[in-house]
Amino acid sequence: MDRRPAAIYDAENRWGRDDDFFLAAVDETPAARVLDLGCGTGRLTLALAAAGHTVTGVDPHRAALDAARAKPGADRVTWIEGTAEVLPEAAYDVAVLTSHVAQEIRAEDGWRRTLADLRRALVPGGRLVFDSRDPAARRWERWTPHDSRRRVALPDGTAVEAWTELTEVRDGLVSFVHHYLLPDGDELRSPGTLRFRTEAELRADLATAHFTVERIHGGWGREPVGASDDGELVVIARAAD
Repeated sequence: MDRRPAAIYDAENRWGRDDDFFLAAVDETPAARVLDLGCGTGRLTLALAAAGHTVTGVDPHRAALDAARAKPGADRVTWIEGTAEVLPEAAYDVAVLTSHVAQEIRAEDGWRRTLADLRRALVPGGRLVFDSRDPAARRWERWTPHDSRRRVALPDGTAVEAWTELTEVRDGLVSFVHHYLLPDGDELRSPGTLRFRTEAELRADLATAHFTVERIHGGWGREPVGASDDGELVVIARAAD
């Protein structure tokens, strides 16, 4: 992620209903010690700090953290380059994984280790809040050049033509490529693969990691699973004592 992809990412991923949800969920614990795991360029991280929480943003990508550190209010946040393995013990009241970061952890053993690390990093009774797309909604079927074509306006006034190309669906893994056509004719490509886990799988993994699931919503309006076009599994769990 050099400066151009970081700028495109921020322009394409502006504040949305998901951010409203996560901010409201964290605010249920006033003045919380918050972990934002997979914080990226810090959109929500900075808002959590501005709301009065003590926030730590963790991400394995240095370029993303560099972009986050350059934003106003970044000095209120503790930024750490790394993964859940670097987290201290019993240091946080709330942990969030947003923008489907949970699905970026594709290997099942890596996902289980991440949940174990999160349980270790949370105080007893601390909350874990994250989103994962519901595989039953089959949202990847919309990831075609025709259905996904969009225009991304950058801060300098230029625009980028973007679209997503689905490349493979197999064994719970969905692979794709984001295409970005720049005004100068250059094309940037950002490939990715996401793990889609069912509600039952998420519940089982959380139980194994000693979390108690409080609620799983199907959308950002707190709808039941399957009742929203958002096609989400929004999980709120609590670390067992």
